Amino acid sequence: MRIKGPTPPGVTLNRDEHGVPHIRVDDLAGAYWGMGYCHALDRGMQMGLVRLLGQGRVAECLDPSESSIEIDTFFRRMNWAGHTESQVGALTSETRTLIDSYCTGVNAGFERSRPWEFRLLRYRPEPWTIEDTLLMARVTGYVTLAQSQAEIERLFVEMVQAGIDDDRLEALFPGCLQNLDRELLGRVELGERIVPEELKWGASGPRMMASNNWAVAATHSSTGSALIANDPHLEVNRLPNVWVEQVIELPDDTVLTANMPGLPGPLVGRNRHVGWGATYTFMDAVDSWVEDCRDGAFRRNDEFVPFTERREQILVKKGDPVDVVFHENMHGVLDGDPNVEGLYLATRWAPAESGAATLNATAEVWGARNVEDLQRVLGRIETSWNWVTADSTGRIAYQMSGLFPVRPEGTSGFVPMPGWDPEWDWRGFAEPEELPRVLDPPEGMIVTANNDLNRFGDVDPINMPMGDYRARRIESLLSEDPPDLATFKRIHADTYSLQAEEVMSILRPLLPDSAVGRRLAGWDCHYDLDSRGAALFENFYRELLVEVFAPGGMGQPVVDHLVDTTGIFIDFYQNFDRVLMAETSSWLGDRNRESVFRAAFDRVDGTENRTWGEVNRVTLTNILLGGKLPRWAGFDVGPIAIPGGRATPHQGQIYESAGRQTSFAPSLRWMADMGRSEIHTSLAGGPSDRRFSKWYTSDLERWKRSEYKVQERLGD
Repeated sequence: MRIKGPTPPGVTLNRDEHGVPHIRVDDLAGAYWGMGYCHALDRGMQMGLVRLLGQGRVAECLDPSESSIEIDTFFRRMNWAGHTESQVGALTSETRTLIDSYCTGVNAGFERSRPWEFRLLRYRPEPWTIEDTLLMARVTGYVTLAQSQAEIERLFVEMVQAGIDDDRLEALFPGCLQNLDRELLGRVELGERIVPEELKWGASGPRMMASNNWAVAATHSSTGSALIANDPHLEVNRLPNVWVEQVIELPDDTVLTANMPGLPGPLVGRNRHVGWGATYTFMDAVDSWVEDCRDGAFRRNDEFVPFTERREQILVKKGDPVDVVFHENMHGVLDGDPNVEGLYLATRWAPAESGAATLNATAEVWGARNVEDLQRVLGRIETSWNWVTADSTGRIAYQMSGLFPVRPEGTSGFVPMPGWDPEWDWRGFAEPEELPRVLDPPEGMIVTANNDLNRFGDVDPINMPMGDYRARRIESLLSEDPPDLATFKRIHADTYSLQAEEVMSILRPLLPDSAVGRRLAGWDCHYDLDSRGAALFENFYRELLVEVFAPGGMGQPVVDHLVDTTGIFIDFYQNFDRVLMAETSSWLGDRNRESVFRAAFDRVDGTENRTWGEVNRVTLTNILLGGKLPRWAGFDVGPIAIPGGRATPHQGQIYESAGRQTSFAPSLRWMADMGRSEIHTSLAGGPSDRRFSKWYTSDLERWKRSEYKVQERLGD
């Protein structure tokens, strides 16, 4: 099916039977033009909205509500739309040519079709620029990803201020408390908080995000070729999906890719020679410093130095503008007013002013011919990812990317240090070759699942990994028999929880001989949609969190808040599990583990006997109009049931965050046998963000059934 519209010489655009664009071109410049044009046609509303979010202009252009002003203030604070001039200048001439071509394609797509939602809101998107692509690279690497590291570090400060003692903190954050100065952190005035001040820590009585990728070498597969798979676990309850699929047909190669609108280049996928997939690393690239402030200045050694003031004006549609002022120094943006004497935190994210090196590296991915090429190229990407690769010669490799700060001896970056002492400043960034990486491991497989991978590097970038349950489960399944793609499909759909198995090994002997006890004792640790045991176990797990952490110093209101309205217990469940399953812990006081487990089970509501599919349901809502139109209008889809839990290979985590429902689930599944010229994929949505397009949710039913379509070069 031909995609309508004028195209430059040497560019032909078609859709296959699944609606996926096939961009046939004579050269890479044509590929970038076609990617941009199809991004604008298929995901123009998504691109425009994310750009407005990143610029902090939602209240100006779309919605003048107070919540929009708060969102705009957050993005203005991050300033991802700034510091772009030097980055544009750092692009190679080849990359600049390609990005210019991409922008030209985007703008041609916008000219042909402006999303009617924007017409309704009387907003006309400005032309797409290189600066917009830099903005998208920054937003993608931080929001809900690096952001989680900043949140757990902020929660740590709040716990110190709440009086949680060192023993309990060390149990939750082992090895991260170097140089902790409790008195200093106790005096810091916090503006942004994870736990609102109205929730009093310890006020209760005794009642108390993710992805997988892996590769198998040819020597260990049943097909005699290297195999690779990826399923990025991102928010699936939004339409359109964050990913868009494209097939780029070059004269001498075909690139089968999933990428993100606004970001040109093959983010994950394969060419004829090599495949690459990504997961988030949980690299600690976010630090805070305690700043001693007065009269608009911060102390540096024995002197006070004025902050740089950045004044921004948030325009409000049909309303008065809002003026905001941010105070910045070498440690980032201050959380507080330095004109009021006191101690405040300044926070910096390493890639906040980056982008050029990422775009330069991405432009080289097209020419990669083996896994060593990809290690060299992908390692230069400035945001934090685990890259697993496989090539047509049967080899596999892993490379971490990201700007990892070199810190002074004696600090992990987790605890805020005194900003007035230059001893605690960053000292540059680690080289890609120092980051965790491995080539052709003897076990013949590489698995990453947001777990701790520090053992593969000369530096330790990860201090707050996700649990290793998913990684261990995948490794176990890959080791049973020499795998093929059928094995990979079973792993993508696997709902067995090693976390539940380990918790149940403690709980099962303690269960009473009652209907509820017998029901949970007979559970097989699978989070299948028809499982009643999974729903019952999750009820128990929540009660266990309350039973341990409320009397241990948090208080039930705080635990309820963290469970119900944040991702803290989702992102960092391994830290809390370490305490939950310890035989003895300062969090338990004079109680033992068995008594705590029994007390938690006693509070489980056994009258509910719902299946996991009845409990774990989510509605896919339109990112702009979700919830604002009647369900029959078709902008929102569902509710749909999602199998899996927090620790299963098929993750199916649904929770509340920032006042709305969100999720971790496989937003995209793909896999490839490098001995063949195809890729198997399914997407939680469809190619288009146009509600009235037949491609709006065309892949959703396939995704729900854990089935796959096959992508390959169209016939000539």
